[in-house]
Amino acid sequence: MVGLTRTLALELGRWGIRVNALAPGFIETRMTAQVPEKVREKAIAATPLGRAGKPLEVAYAALFLVSDESSFITGQVLFVDGGRTIGAAPA
Repeated sequence: MVGLTRTLALELGRWGIRVNALAPGFIETRMTAQVPEKVREKAIAATPLGRAGKPLEVAYAALFLVSDESSFITGQVLFVDGGRTIGAAPA
């Protein structure tokens, strides 16, 4: 997905088309509500912010990427994951 995002950004930029991707972490949804409690606890423990994300937080990130405020951003992946991908969980 990262490669596709970057390639499309390179190919479509000349026409002013921006291409970015969202990479959500563990988000509270009906689907994740079915995840066993031990798995949920492990996912949250691996998230530096110490909690699951909310769907609205992902929506706000998408809103930013489609807004004029991000008009010079293309080919990027925005991780909406509470810091999980930085690789360090809280002690």
